[in-house]
Amino acid sequence: MPPPRSADTIRILIATDSHVGYEERDPVRKDDSWKSFDEVMRLAKDQDVDMVLLAGDLFHDNKPSRKSIYQVMRSLRQNCLGEKPCELRFLSDANEVFDGAFNIVNYEDPDINVAIPVFSIHGNHDDPTGDGHLCSLDLLQVSGLLNYFGRTPESDQIEVKPVLLQKGNTKLALYGLSNVRDERLYRTFREGHVKFFSPKVQKKEWFNLMAVHQNHHAHTETGYLPERFLPEFLDLVVWGHEHECLIDPRENPEMGFHVMQPGSSVATSLVPGEAVSKHVAILSVTGCDFTVEKHRIKSVRPFVHRELVLAEDDRFKRLAKMKDHRSQLTVQLAKVVNELIEEAKEEWLSIQDPNDPPDEIPLPLVRLRVEYSAPDGGKFDCENPQRFSNRFSDKVANRKDVVQFHRKKTASRKTNSGEKEMPDAEVLAAISNDSVKVGKLVHEFLAAQSLKILPQEPFGDAVTQFVEKDDKHAMDTFIVDSLASGVRDLMGLDDEEDDLEPAMERLREKQNADFKAGVKKPKRKGILKPVPAGWDSDVDGEWADQPGSMVYIEDGEEDEDDTPKPAAKRGAKKAAAASDDDNESVISTTTKKAPAKKAPAKRAPAKPKAAPKAKAPARGRKKVLEPSDDEDDDVIMLDDEPAPAKSQPKRAAAITSRGRQTQINFTQSQAKTQAAKELSDDEISDDDDDAFEPVASSSRRK
Repeated sequence: MPPPRSADTIRILIATDSHVGYEERDPVRKDDSWKSFDEVMRLAKDQDVDMVLLAGDLFHDNKPSRKSIYQVMRSLRQNCLGEKPCELRFLSDANEVFDGAFNIVNYEDPDINVAIPVFSIHGNHDDPTGDGHLCSLDLLQVSGLLNYFGRTPESDQIEVKPVLLQKGNTKLALYGLSNVRDERLYRTFREGHVKFFSPKVQKKEWFNLMAVHQNHHAHTETGYLPERFLPEFLDLVVWGHEHECLIDPRENPEMGFHVMQPGSSVATSLVPGEAVSKHVAILSVTGCDFTVEKHRIKSVRPFVHRELVLAEDDRFKRLAKMKDHRSQLTVQLAKVVNELIEEAKEEWLSIQDPNDPPDEIPLPLVRLRVEYSAPDGGKFDCENPQRFSNRFSDKVANRKDVVQFHRKKTASRKTNSGEKEMPDAEVLAAISNDSVKVGKLVHEFLAAQSLKILPQEPFGDAVTQFVEKDDKHAMDTFIVDSLASGVRDLMGLDDEEDDLEPAMERLREKQNADFKAGVKKPKRKGILKPVPAGWDSDVDGEWADQPGSMVYIEDGEEDEDDTPKPAAKRGAKKAAAASDDDNESVISTTTKKAPAKKAPAKRAPAKPKAAPKAKAPARGRKKVLEPSDDEDDDVIMLDDEPAPAKSQPKRAAAITSRGRQTQINFTQSQAKTQAAKELSDDEISDDDDDAFEPVASSSRRK
């Protein structure tokens, strides 16, 4: 039974990072996320709260499955709709705080009986994308099950307007700031482009509550939201995105407000922070005072994490100097894992209701992180981690990664060359997607590479968008844009400049600088290619989600042939190995004779001759500036039958005599061949800008 309360007390259930749909394809863990969310919603109903506040990442995927949407809508309908009247008065202008088809708070809609309203911001997993800038929360709002607030339609000019609610004499100003890319938000705050609105009357009588969904800790210099950026008039900040449960409010003495970090309701990575007990909070606000009541989520799958240093453990350190000790080491580690399994089960049973015992104990999550650095003169011979984990396939839920072996980190050697070194193989092997941010991992990996064509900064961002945001066309568009921009700039070089590496280096530096400067690329429209014959969407997936299924053009650009025109190449040797991006026509070199079906290009004779009648007329090949013995018998071949074109032997012979290189074009749209032809603006895209803001330097707000 809910505790008695005053007529002036607003009771708010606070949760965040439900991640409904996480591991829904796993045969063991497929229902964990929605069961935890359903327990939270049932708790809200049982405790008779006035409202529910969700601080982002309700869904794990940007495009949640039908099962995930069904389970969320079912739970909201069963627990939040009813005949009980909502005692909250809505004092805001709905047109300013909501932006949807129905700009009205759902419990004031005469067509819906809402007993417990739910207010939510979006996170980095369920953020709006695509045509219409919609997300999964828009579906829940238009159905009347949820109130979606705190939108950020412009990330470089943000206005935060509160949802004003009142119950009795208690006034609540609810602020929401949905997820924005951390580096961009840092820059926007630093430049003073974030504006907070507050009630004009009785300012000291309002309890100011805010929900945010950003990095709480400084993973990089600007990759987080400092607490000092938030306004001082706030009373309590609910911080989403961080999964470690720190439910007890912590005061920031500098800013004067408290910070609460509820954490996730399901473990999405096997790290120590996720092994902390999962809680939600019921916040009771009376006037300007508040209290917090913690509630343990009991349906969360048991999870235990343990660190083990073999060189310091009496059970293992003696094995370091023994020969053929792998089997003994494996047996001892298996005993440790079995102890952790029993510990996880006992801990889970201790929090269950004794009057309602569970039918079965769920398989626990177990992570044993083992440091196998041996003392001098010794060595630990460890078994393959996956083979070791398979021993517990019927005892744990994470059957493939029970153990994680790693060596002790050593100080990096300083080199005078200034070159960046790759991480050790052991370090790379220990890295897993459940403990390292993808963006950070990609950035560190690319920083150690010597990229010669693609720019590093946009490359890392494209990979991050592909992995974290499930943008299946992110890599497609990045590669096409980068290569098109590079070809255009290289074609504009002087003919006398033979060394392309300095020019390519300047091009990469320019693209990286544009990315850091936040230069936005023009809007592009995607055109879906025809579905290939024999494509089965049930087996192969939706065609529109496949990489390469879309052709992107800039707004206002005339429709062009999907096959890009081949670009003129610099140098005879480079021309022999060049190929277009779409693999529709390939120029290759070979020392063998061309097959009969191919149309080889013949060398132009000293005197021009009429082109022979054939399906694909041969073109004259000009003389190479620096011929070699290996290239004497080279023949340019076509993988596909070229389109008929007018032969110009005189033109070819003239060019050959001057020692210049021609371009062979196999598109049907071009009927004439020009000497030393350059690409026109219509053949490539000018889209070399990037839509992301720069990484700003650290600066303290006054």
